[in-house]
Amino acid sequence: MYNYYFAIASQNFLMNEEPVEEILRERTSYYKSINKDIDFWFVINPTFIQSSKLNYINQELIGSYAAIVSLDQQFIQWLKLRIGFVEIGHFESKSLFTPTETSRT
Repeated sequence: MYNYYFAIASQNFLMNEEPVEEILRERTSYYKSINKDIDFWFVINPTFIQSSKLNYINQELIGSYAAIVSLDQQFIQWLKLRIGFVEIGHFESKSLFTPTETSRT
């Protein structure tokens, strides 16, 4: 089982109101400098949020939303402190998360 952690908010908030692109670009650069594989993804309207275990978050989301998903719980907790207006959570999956055509790193 893989444990995934996420920060989720409205698509507009993450893409237009907060410097998320800059944060992810800096994190990518840092990972490259230490030869670490990328373990996070930016996903628009992720389907994992439809899980009944995440219903409490799904009820709060209105319209389009986006998430940053990671294998690193500390990174997601740091994002919550850095960005503020995001919901965080976690889920398990038997398979390794792979970005779809609607996600970006």
